[in-house]
Amino acid sequence: MVNTNLECDFPCDDVKHIWTIPKINLDPERVKIVVVSEAPPLDEKDYYYTNHGSFFQTTTCTTFEDAGYSPKNFEELVEKGIYFTTAIKCPKKNYNVKAQTLKNCSMILEKELSQFPNVSVIMCMGDFAIKCINYITKRRDGERVIPQGSTYKLRSNDYVMDSILYVPSYTQTGPSFNIEKSKRNMIAEDIRKAMEYAKIS
Repeated sequence: MVNTNLECDFPCDDVKHIWTIPKINLDPERVKIVVVSEAPPLDEKDYYYTNHGSFFQTTTCTTFEDAGYSPKNFEELVEKGIYFTTAIKCPKKNYNVKAQTLKNCSMILEKELSQFPNVSVIMCMGDFAIKCINYITKRRDGERVIPQGSTYKLRSNDYVMDSILYVPSYTQTGPSFNIEKSKRNMIAEDIRKAMEYAKIS
């Protein structure tokens, strides 16, 4: 079981205090790719690990299908060594959250990521994920791993730190996923890059 020792006592006022973090049985050493999307859903049943065929599972499987992979289900992706989580750990009250909330959650995310010693790719799916990862690398290494700029432009470069490839992309779990076809195509390209770097077929 991962994440059993993680907890939060930050007094953020722009999220609903519904602590949502993966608590699943897996071997941390087998995780090769971490996919960090933005925020948990308001309804917990839509989350990654709560219900078979949940909204998060469905859109995530669709992105891998778009990328040319054919997972039978979400569990197959997890078995391949792909771990899914969110940058912030409670559902948002509104569209955006404060910088301090992202900083707070980045401390939890940092502890979460430290459980996986063999990760080779971290996918940052959306602005919250990019910002949280940058807070982590700035605290740890003194610099942002992903520079400032629009995701569209950032995607054309590779960002590697300590042999880990950081991939800036768009969230695959938002309500507009099935509407914005161009972003779906870019997410698929980013998944292919991650899978090739991690040598997962």
